[in-house]
Amino acid sequence: MKREELAKLCALALVGAFLLTPLVRTTGAQERIDQNVNAKIVKEGTDHSQIMRTLHFFTDVYGPRLTGSPSLKAAGEWAVKQMTEWGFENAHLEPWSFGHPGWANERASGFIVSPVKDSLVFEVLAWTPGTKGAVTASAFQIVLPERPTQEQLTAYFDTVRDKVRGKIVLVGKHTILPVQITPPAKRVSDEELRPRFDPDARPSPRPSASPTPTPAPNQLTNAQVGEQLDKFLLDGGALVRVNDAGREHGQIRAFNNRTFDVDKVVPTVVLRNEDYGRVSRLLADGLDVTLEFDIRNRTFPEGTTAYNVVAEIPGTDKRDEVVMLGGHLDSWHAATGATDNAVGCAVMMEAARILKAIGVRPRRTIRVALWSGEEEGLLGSQAYVKEHFGTFENPKPVFAKFGGYFNIDSGTGRARGLSVFGPPEAAAPLREAVGAFGYMGVVGAISSRSRALGGSDNTSFSQAGLPGIGVQLNSGTGDDARAETRVG
Repeated sequence: MKREELAKLCALALVGAFLLTPLVRTTGAQERIDQNVNAKIVKEGTDHSQIMRTLHFFTDVYGPRLTGSPSLKAAGEWAVKQMTEWGFENAHLEPWSFGHPGWANERASGFIVSPVKDSLVFEVLAWTPGTKGAVTASAFQIVLPERPTQEQLTAYFDTVRDKVRGKIVLVGKHTILPVQITPPAKRVSDEELRPRFDPDARPSPRPSASPTPTPAPNQLTNAQVGEQLDKFLLDGGALVRVNDAGREHGQIRAFNNRTFDVDKVVPTVVLRNEDYGRVSRLLADGLDVTLEFDIRNRTFPEGTTAYNVVAEIPGTDKRDEVVMLGGHLDSWHAATGATDNAVGCAVMMEAARILKAIGVRPRRTIRVALWSGEEEGLLGSQAYVKEHFGTFENPKPVFAKFGGYFNIDSGTGRARGLSVFGPPEAAAPLREAVGAFGYMGVVGAISSRSRALGGSDNTSFSQAGLPGIGVQLNSGTGDDARAETRVG
């Protein structure tokens, strides 16, 4: 199935199943679902879809969209303009405090200079400094002791302290990846999905967890080791740090310096596993390997203020009651952020656009929200919930009038099922609504009592005691569908 068809099906299912359903309530009469309106939704979405155009602007024009970066703000400004042109009201950027400067990589190149000559494929780690021009130096590889105590780590650093200065340092062993003769399925089958969304299904037995190794006395945590390694390389005068991507087929995932402070780390790259292995093997042969990197990064002090995008279609007789839908607009910087999560934003914008285009006048206000700061910890949606709704324990006046927040951030493909925070009765109206879209592959809805924060922005609402609703898409990748670089 083509991407356009998947996106259309997803948008259509969402519009019909979500936005015309009554508020997620455990009491009160159910409201009639207008099947005639559903037919109009399907026709508008099929004949006049804007979803691929929206994706084009988010990804080709403005991607990547790292939180705090100019490209993310530009994407948000475009979304405000576009939704205003579609007839949405009160479209605006809503600020929140990110607390870290913005960051962007503007260009980067890397090469093996000797004993062979070749280009290197890598991504730069976010919130790390550039090289201030091309640097050429010998490579040196360090392999830290596993789960060290402070004494063991200090002793190891002492053995290599004089060897990292002026070097390009590979950190860690080369990851040996097993050959995948039969790769795992990229789509979730109907047989797997139906039990997940059957409220009467017996839960499958969970596999026994592997026992957690008992830590040795005074054993350092990974965070403590990482913090000391960063300081050791910086104080020791290393020119560049190189990490192994450790993924097959040239995939690279590059996240961020945990401190967000470019002054606390050396320039850092994540190197394609194939290239990292080649350099590592050359060093193991006793050869002097010379590498060259030219990394140009910029920080943006104004990025300490980040922005969520908000727009709405006002309701009529129940205007003060709100149903929200959205996804996160921020992405990692290693790709254009299509899967994670421009697709969720585009689908939700399209869903609301269709309602506006066919002249639906919803009873309740429908509010679209495109979040920032999701990748750094669901920060933008948490700030919004705190500001507007409060919590169950300390609610703001509109808390009781909130109907639910629908979130897409689980990969690609069709909408297959819903999970809503609340008692079992909370899933009933959603299950009834999605029944009309079974022919599109939607299998049902279930409820969850968990207020745990994590996964995606719907849990920012659930944590507050509000009905956060996560949408399972066909790929089933969840929020692990991180940005990956486009290499061979």
